[in-house]
Amino acid sequence: MIYARADIVSNVWKLVAREGDQVGPGDVLAVMESMKMEIPLVAPVGGHVSKVLVELGQIVQEGDPIMEIDETASA
Repeated sequence: MIYARADIVSNVWKLVAREGDQVGPGDVLAVMESMKMEIPLVAPVGGHVSKVLVELGQIVQEGDPIMEIDETASA
Protein backbone atom coordinates (compact mmCIF):
# COMPACT_ATOMS: atom_id res chain seq x y z
CA MET A 1 0.00 0.00 0.00
CA ILE A 2 1.10 3.52 -0.82
CA TYR A 3 -0.29 6.63 0.88
CA ALA A 4 -1.08 9.96 -0.73
CA ARG A 5 -0.03 12.45 1.96
CA ALA A 6 -0.75 16.10 2.71
CA ASP A 7 2.03 18.44 1.54
CA ILE A 8 1.27 21.12 4.13
CA VAL A 9 -1.12 21.87 6.99
CA SER A 10 -4.43 22.30 5.21
CA ASN A 11 -8.17 21.72 5.16
CA VAL A 12 -9.72 18.91 3.09
CA TRP A 13 -11.78 21.03 0.71
CA LYS A 14 -12.88 18.49 -1.93
CA LEU A 15 -12.55 14.72 -2.33
CA VAL A 16 -12.26 13.87 -6.02
CA ALA A 17 -11.47 10.14 -5.78
CA ARG A 18 -13.54 7.66 -3.78
CA GLU A 19 -12.83 4.20 -2.41
CA GLY A 20 -12.63 1.70 -5.26
CA ASP A 21 -11.73 4.29 -7.92
CA GLN A 22 -8.96 3.40 -10.35
CA VAL A 23 -6.30 6.16 -10.51
CA GLY A 24 -3.14 6.78 -12.47
CA PRO A 25 0.07 8.45 -11.33
CA GLY A 26 -0.54 12.21 -11.12
CA ASP A 27 -4.36 11.98 -11.04
CA VAL A 28 -5.97 14.47 -8.67
CA LEU A 29 -7.32 12.65 -5.61
CA ALA A 30 -8.42 15.60 -3.50
CA VAL A 31 -8.19 19.36 -3.29
CA MET A 32 -6.75 20.83 -0.13
CA GLU A 33 -7.13 24.45 1.00
CA SER A 34 -4.58 26.48 2.87
CA MET A 35 -4.44 30.27 3.23
CA LYS A 36 -7.20 30.63 0.58
CA MET A 37 -5.16 28.64 -1.95
CA GLU A 38 -6.35 25.39 -3.50
CA ILE A 39 -3.69 22.67 -3.54
CA PRO A 40 -4.29 19.50 -5.58
CA LEU A 41 -3.30 16.23 -3.95
CA VAL A 42 -2.14 13.86 -6.69
CA ALA A 43 -1.71 10.10 -6.77
CA PRO A 44 1.95 9.13 -6.30
CA VAL A 45 1.33 5.81 -8.13
CA GLY A 46 -1.33 4.11 -10.21
CA GLY A 47 -3.74 1.62 -8.67
CA HIS A 48 -7.07 1.74 -6.93
CA VAL A 49 -8.07 3.79 -3.91
CA SER A 50 -8.49 1.21 -1.17
CA LYS A 51 -9.29 3.64 1.64
CA VAL A 52 -10.11 7.33 2.13
CA LEU A 53 -8.69 8.30 5.51
CA VAL A 54 -10.15 11.82 5.90
CA GLU A 55 -13.47 13.64 5.79
CA LEU A 56 -14.46 16.91 4.14
CA GLY A 57 -13.53 19.88 6.29
CA GLN A 58 -10.95 17.96 8.28
CA ILE A 59 -7.71 19.77 9.14
CA VAL A 60 -4.62 17.70 8.33
CA GLN A 61 -0.97 18.18 9.17
CA GLU A 62 1.98 17.98 6.79
CA GLY A 63 2.67 14.32 6.02
CA ASP A 64 -0.71 13.00 7.21
CA PRO A 65 -2.03 10.16 5.02
CA ILE A 66 -5.11 11.20 3.03
CA MET A 67 -5.78 8.14 0.86
CA GLU A 68 -4.43 4.60 0.64
CA ILE A 69 -3.65 3.30 -2.85
CA ASP A 70 -3.25 -0.37 -3.70
CA GLU A 71 -0.69 -0.29 -6.50
CA THR A 72 -1.03 -4.03 -7.18
CA ALA A 73 -4.32 -3.15 -8.89
CA SER A 74 -2.76 -0.63 -11.30
CA ALA A 75 -4.49 0.17 -14.56
